[in-house]
Amino acid sequence: MQTLAHFGDGGPGPWILFLPVIWALVIGGGIALLRRTVWRGRRGPERPTVEENSPLAVLGHRFASGEIDEDEYWRRLSVLDERFGRNGRGGAA
Repeated sequence: MQTLAHFGDGGPGPWILFLPVIWALVIGGGIALLRRTVWRGRRGPERPTVEENSPLAVLGHRFASGEIDEDEYWRRLSVLDERFGRNGRGGAA
């Protein structure tokens, strides 16, 4: 049985796959680089931004600094979600 590109007859054998693999890596790296730099600006922000002085941001800062515990955070967040219509669960408040 003959192997890849007649390896036993002095052909390149498995090395014939080396250049296509290198080109695939170069092209894939170029696409990854473009996605991380140039094309990112066209999509806009990854997540919705919250204003610095919004009630949600203040609540998040208070939780992160340890002023309120997790239970208090979730209670207040549910009230803010109902009040400002940000529940994100598809239901109307």
